[in-house]
Amino acid sequence: MLEIVLITLAKIVGIILVFVMVVATLMTWADRKQSALIQDRVGPNRANLGPIRAAGLIHILADALKTLFKEDFAPRAANQGLFRIAPFLAFVPALLAFAVIPVGDTWCVGGQVSVDPNTLVETCVSGETRDYFRISALNVGLLYVFAIVSLGVYGSSIGGWASNNKFSLIGGVRVSAQMLSYEVTMGLTLLGLLMVYQSIDLNDMVREQGELLFGFIPKWGIVIQPLACVLFFTAAVAETKRPPFDIPEAESELAAGYFVEYSAMKFALFTLSEYVASVLVAMLVTTLFLGGWQIPYLYSDGFHNPFTGELAWSLPYTLVKILQVGAFCAKAIFLCWLQLALRWTLPRFRYDQLMRLGWKVMLPLSLANLVVTAIVILWLN
Repeated sequence: MLEIVLITLAKIVGIILVFVMVVATLMTWADRKQSALIQDRVGPNRANLGPIRAAGLIHILADALKTLFKEDFAPRAANQGLFRIAPFLAFVPALLAFAVIPVGDTWCVGGQVSVDPNTLVETCVSGETRDYFRISALNVGLLYVFAIVSLGVYGSSIGGWASNNKFSLIGGVRVSAQMLSYEVTMGLTLLGLLMVYQSIDLNDMVREQGELLFGFIPKWGIVIQPLACVLFFTAAVAETKRPPFDIPEAESELAAGYFVEYSAMKFALFTLSEYVASVLVAMLVTTLFLGGWQIPYLYSDGFHNPFTGELAWSLPYTLVKILQVGAFCAKAIFLCWLQLALRWTLPRFRYDQLMRLGWKVMLPLSLANLVVTAIVILWLN
């Protein structure tokens, strides 16, 4: 029992604190630095510790100190209880969703892994299989993610209403409409994947993507469901309320929107929750459409020839696991960068354009993709 607790704590520290929080925090710096490069500016470079400048990275520490020591203001007419709890309602669900995302494959303990040269299926012989790279091995992981992510709307909408401010109230209403609208598209785009992979366990879906189409093409989600990949990624970015979908906090007309009345650490929690959600989007898209921890033709004993199935380059078992975890992290970081690039490339949508895109463009396309997928599967069977 103690061993299970210690392993779970180690996974929480490794996945949540070491990877997710570090990447989300670095994104707050990269966001400003990338905007400066795109707009031909210097960017953050003033904060430093003596001779240590580190390309503006000290600004992260400066931001943390500023929010810690800034006055924590609450409007007198606000609902004090809900006003204080709203930032946590927005931040905590974003963290809980990482519990079922596998950043690596299972580990064979006390046995030997064999790979079938014909099917390339891995089996743990005379050993125990353990999930060292996933906090919780739920077999309904995808449903869990959607259930948790859908709770995030409460923090933003309650924060907007509890502030007793017309601008924040409008922002809260926009949050509710936007997140509920794009959740529909997110769910429909994934139904095609569920029909193909026949599972809602995220690790099983990643293993399915290790198969090869026509003997050499990885069966990644982006290969078999390219339209669903684009639609899901777009809808997921809209769920995070990040530009160009930042209608609930549009500075031009709402002056920060639903968290306009927040300051100090409460404001920081709302802001950080959006960056954490961006990391979650990157990890979900990696898991569902980019093969997750899969590296083409790499299996537990090394690289295999995709045409003959024979072992071409033997590798130690531990090295293979390290490469798989590294591949997952690299894919997720690339998608985080892509979301930052979109922010400084595309102009913000108007509210009517946002709703039109969700209901009149993306929803019909997701339904059409679902119908076509069903027809193709029926025809192949």
